Amino acid sequence: MHIVCPACDAINNIPPDKSPEHGKCGKCRQDLFDGAPLELTAARFERHLQHNDIPLLVDFWAAWCSPCKMMAPVFARAARQLQPRVRLAKINTEQEPALAAQYGITSIPTMVLFKQRQECARISGAMDLQRLLAWIQQHL
Repeated sequence: MHIVCPACDAINNIPPDKSPEHGKCGKCRQDLFDGAPLELTAARFERHLQHNDIPLLVDFWAAWCSPCKMMAPVFARAARQLQPRVRLAKINTEQEPALAAQYGITSIPTMVLFKQRQECARISGAMDLQRLLAWIQQHL
């Protein structure tokens, strides 16, 4: 299984008999999972999308957006519950407008779930933790 390091973006190969939950990066020695969503730029997003063998859930958001601010702590709690089965990441649409346009993000917050490098589901709007977890589970 391949897991991209959240600190240095190195690709780590995790043996099938090992759990990635407590794994450390072979390059920078940081934890592969720290229970927090990962802030991504366009370049980092592409690396994590193309080289992680686990699903990637991305929250497209903006700092001025009130529903995004309400969603942020829910998304953080979801990261603590879902890692290492799912990598959760955030992309600021104000800083990465081309990426938001590429994925057709027309309202925020929008959560997009990628499995095997392909978008498999999306949902827009703030929601509580139960609804978010149920939605994710439905698409895994």
